[in-house]
Amino acid sequence: MIGQRLSSDDNGAHFAFTDRWGGVSTSPFQQLNLGGAVGDDPAAVQGNRRLAAEALGLDPADVVWMNQVHGREVAVVTGRQPEGSAPRVDALVTDRPGLALAVLTADCVPVLLADPVAGVVAAAHAGRPGLAAGVVPAAVGAMLDLGAAAERITAVIGASVCGRCYEVPAPLRDEIAALEPDTRSRTSWGTPALDLPAGVRAQLARLGVTVRPEPHICTLESADHFSYRREQRTGRLAGYVWLESAAESAVEGGSA
Repeated sequence: MIGQRLSSDDNGAHFAFTDRWGGVSTSPFQQLNLGGAVGDDPAAVQGNRRLAAEALGLDPADVVWMNQVHGREVAVVTGRQPEGSAPRVDALVTDRPGLALAVLTADCVPVLLADPVAGVVAAAHAGRPGLAAGVVPAAVGAMLDLGAAAERITAVIGASVCGRCYEVPAPLRDEIAALEPDTRSRTSWGTPALDLPAGVRAQLARLGVTVRPEPHICTLESADHFSYRREQRTGRLAGYVWLESAAESAVEGGSA
């Protein structure tokens, strides 16, 4: 499946996630690798990005990417992204309909956010360092600066490694749990672990943001998803969030 387009809300916000199938990359990146910095053939990555966008009804030129660095910086997107100009940030926010914000992951937590009333969306990459640094609150804060209201924001959390599988040394678990207690966990085999999705949900709850109750998929447990912890050299999944453009709205309105 090239992409899973989740149901939009009544005001035209769309959320979507890919799995690893339906693309053109070969081993060890098979098939739908969307990451451009993992050693895959650049032509295959571009082909995959085109396939994924078109499967979701998007123009590939309207998809905005990040050069993710495990920090908390947010970029405000005001137009299409010139090739090779992805900002070194871990969150994007825009109030421009038709632009799709993309986040790449292979165990980290992809967070998609939308306030369709204000016409503002955001995408955030919350790995362990980014979660600890506060990338999710920073993304929400950038949305508020553009006119969003926390109580109107809907968040969707995509596939990521779960708290039963993300084993870490006890001192690291304690360090992160001191910053975000909900991350404290144990693996299914009884060793110290971190639950990053739980930490993201806790941060969003404190901000007054509603998280949609989508079933969580653990990337390490799922053969349909890329997992860095399972495979090391592997591809990247993508999450997309966007607001309908005026053209989309006109087409849907005319077909009703």
